[in-house]
Amino acid sequence: MALGSLLPELQPGGTGRVPLIERIARWAAEKPDAPAFTFVDYSLDPAGAEITLTWAETDRRARATAARLRASAEPGERVALLLPQTLEYMMTMLGAMYARIVAVPLFSPDLPGHADRLIGAYTDSEPALIATSRNALPHVEKFLADHDVPRPREIVFADEVEDGDWAYEPIGFDDLAYLQYTSGSTRRPAGVEITHGNVTANAAQLWSGWAPERPDPELVSWLPLFHDMGLIATMALPLVRGDHAIYTDPVSFIMNPMRWMELIAARPNKNVYTAGPNFSYEYVASMATPEKLAELDLSGLVTCLNGAEPIRPGTLSAFADAFADAGLRPGAQAPGYGLAEATVFVTAAAEDAPPRIVEVDRDALREGTFTPAEGGNPLVSCGRPIGQLVAIVDPEARTELPDGRVGEIWVHGPNTAPGYWRNSERSQDTFGGELAEPGPLPAGPWMRTGDYGVVHEGELYVTGRIKDLIIVDGRNHYPQDIELTAQEAHQAVRPDHVAAFAVQGEGTERLVVVAERNRRVPLARLDLEEVEAAVRAAITVEHEMSVHDFVMVEPGAVSRTSSGKIARAATRTRYLDGELPSTARRIAGRD
Repeated sequence: MALGSLLPELQPGGTGRVPLIERIARWAAEKPDAPAFTFVDYSLDPAGAEITLTWAETDRRARATAARLRASAEPGERVALLLPQTLEYMMTMLGAMYARIVAVPLFSPDLPGHADRLIGAYTDSEPALIATSRNALPHVEKFLADHDVPRPREIVFADEVEDGDWAYEPIGFDDLAYLQYTSGSTRRPAGVEITHGNVTANAAQLWSGWAPERPDPELVSWLPLFHDMGLIATMALPLVRGDHAIYTDPVSFIMNPMRWMELIAARPNKNVYTAGPNFSYEYVASMATPEKLAELDLSGLVTCLNGAEPIRPGTLSAFADAFADAGLRPGAQAPGYGLAEATVFVTAAAEDAPPRIVEVDRDALREGTFTPAEGGNPLVSCGRPIGQLVAIVDPEARTELPDGRVGEIWVHGPNTAPGYWRNSERSQDTFGGELAEPGPLPAGPWMRTGDYGVVHEGELYVTGRIKDLIIVDGRNHYPQDIELTAQEAHQAVRPDHVAAFAVQGEGTERLVVVAERNRRVPLARLDLEEVEAAVRAAITVEHEMSVHDFVMVEPGAVSRTSSGKIARAATRTRYLDGELPSTARRIAGRD
């Protein structure tokens, strides 16, 4: 049985059919002096300098930006956002949506680790304009000079936009709002076409899923605005009811992850919501010393959504244990599932109850059956969908599978995008799913996620990526299970920085494991043969398969997506090309 239902207000004729961007004017009229967006700048003050725009100021600046963009571009043309994460970034997004210019949320070219993604997304979108800041201009000019990419018609400085007259223009629900470029965990980035209807629907779905039925809820975030989770949570969610969003930039979080918790604890009304990928919860938990917890009060944290990458039970436990003494409620953690093709949000387990973890028989799961078994493989519930439908489907037969059977996760709802930018063939493959025997369900179109999952007792459990599945000697193996076994096999393996994938062998695929070296184990004390033997033995025992090749690499060598997921396909390509910086070569002095 499919999960979920469609929200009445998002149906034709419902109030949700008003584009979300139009609500800015409403809040500017109803509560002009209420805070809308606060950016916390740690470059100005190590303690965090808060810069706040009210709803009236937000509306004024967004309209001024709209007027500036339309002076240089026509509706439907693209503007690439190549600027740091500040209030100007947010105003450019909102201004572009007002002006019906298609925004391409990217980042300043000096952001490390994302050069290939920036080149691919920028080139694919062919922007007429670049929006940047005066300080970021040298990086933009270098980017344009160093790469064979389209030249913009004009560069607009978001931090120099002055007041401008903007007359309201009707915004179509099906008009494109922005292009959300995927993070490329399995293939090259592609621009998901997000319409004004999509962003309106997903904001309402997320708000309903988190159910912040408390006075004056606030959103605290450090997530990048060029990523789907960060953009919807920080920009779109507050527009639903005119709430307050407090955000900083990802680098500030990476430099000091406790800033995230401190921002949450500092909110006076104590009704705070936040979100992040699995790695961020593990990272901040590892930094939670008694001294840092002494004055931290997290009792006002209502919901912290954990999504965007595989959710580890160990991370949920570590985060709960680390911040229990700071007042973190057991039910605050909310594992969820989403992807850019659904705007972002699909399901969440936000029910003020501890995360549900079920141990399942590993052998049965390989055969496609969800069978609870004590001591088995732990899987985390990602909850239920809100305002959309989720079905588990046999992708070959295109028929819905019963509860307890593993299949492809298909999604249907007003939040699913119409397609990929200028890629009709791939759009049809992903967004054109049709059920052969729909029964009471819509025949289509369904969005095919490319993820394996299963429904158990009315909740969704995600088991892995279809394209990442490792098939050796006819048996299915989920890479995240192998990666977890490898990282637990020896202390020299850096947790959550392991990539397991298959390479073609004679007659069957062969398993390759690439693991980063843990910096806590000095090179002088590192025994590579011991580490390899431990990893091979653990995988043989746990998964009944042999490792064709094990490679220990230097920290940072395993490819990751912008949301923090292990990019197995990219790591596999670098492995086959001999481009991975192995620890063995470093020890030998050849690197």
